Amino acid sequence: MTGQNGHVTIIGAGIVGVSCAAFLQRQGYGVTIIDRLEPGLGTSFGNAGSVSPSAILPVAMPGMMKKLPGWLLDPLGPLTIRWSYLPFLTPWLLRFLRHASRDECVRVATAMRSLMETVFDDYNEILEGDTFRQLIRRNGCLYVYDSKEELAAAKWSLDVRRNLGAAMDEIGESEIRQLEPALNRRFQHGIFAPDNGSTIDPHLLVRAIADQVRANGGTILQAEVNDVEIGPEGPVALQTTQGRVPVDRLVLAAGAWSGKLARKLGSKVPLETQRGYHVTYAQPDIEVHRTVMWNTRSVFVNPMDCGLRIAGTVELAGLSAAPNYARADRLNEIAQELFPDLNTATKSKWMGHRPCLPDSLPVIDRSPKYSNTVFAFGHQHVGICSGGPTGRHVANLVSGRPATIDLSPFSVNRF
Repeated sequence: MTGQNGHVTIIGAGIVGVSCAAFLQRQGYGVTIIDRLEPGLGTSFGNAGSVSPSAILPVAMPGMMKKLPGWLLDPLGPLTIRWSYLPFLTPWLLRFLRHASRDECVRVATAMRSLMETVFDDYNEILEGDTFRQLIRRNGCLYVYDSKEELAAAKWSLDVRRNLGAAMDEIGESEIRQLEPALNRRFQHGIFAPDNGSTIDPHLLVRAIADQVRANGGTILQAEVNDVEIGPEGPVALQTTQGRVPVDRLVLAAGAWSGKLARKLGSKVPLETQRGYHVTYAQPDIEVHRTVMWNTRSVFVNPMDCGLRIAGTVELAGLSAAPNYARADRLNEIAQELFPDLNTATKSKWMGHRPCLPDSLPVIDRSPKYSNTVFAFGHQHVGICSGGPTGRHVANLVSGRPATIDLSPFSVNRF
């Protein structure tokens, strides 16, 4: 259905794509979403479900260079590279490491804070009725540290977030026990972020927004986009596995698969996939009340409707390599370290592709070549946290409304 302001085709049915569609409908556009999978069955399906406006730090942090050799020698560590992929990855990796400085950390964190601080308001706007309260909770996030020294070492990065308005409260053993009694008693040092939250299921969140897009007259087409037909003024049609789809305006929000299509649209971007794994326990037999992040292991644990999920770490291996489920098995071991009474008998494993650019900032920008095209991809580890806000800004870009934040850090031309 064409809206009063015209029609927009969105490539991608993850959290970013469906949020773009929902906000575009609110501005009077008809929308069609195209994806090879049903809404929410891609990367959004298996993430940790954290909704944290303080999750603003880049992946490349100061001091990473010292840790990198040890990580790379550990195939099950927080960050690993498939050695067969290294020749293809090296140019991207060198650009990535150039951003591992304090100045870059502050720059990226400032931009991400401006993007994500409205996340709860944005989802509340596009989730109608009681759906927001059913799917999203704002009950804080608990960060735990192995020692007083490790917490002290994190002070600079915590202060970066505090200086940008994030509440990060230091707590001790008794407060940790009150918040999460099932946690291993070895954890005596923590940070509580009261303004953070989570979703009870990221797949259900994406599907709920997609269902509302359909109910409001939008079309969702399950098809793979193989090519883009370019006319004198820009894209005029998409060639898909379900046939030719005419295009008036286009939004590219295909996550880790956006790079190839962006090149067809005249923009070469250094997009890479940071593969993440999860283990979900259907019957954990313990109570966990909120998201818990273990700083040493770089993992998040979140209670969901489908069970208890542990997710995290980074594997650099490209889009086509088979999963290494030994990494999920390692997550299972870490989960038992965190929660000694966890029942691990009924569990499932998953791997997904986070779309990452070297500076950890997404692209949210008009195409510099085609005025009818907007880019929205590269949301790395914070797709759920930034998907709703991105949808709002993309709708403003399409309609020509003034930007409500500085979007220059998210320019497609910054590389």
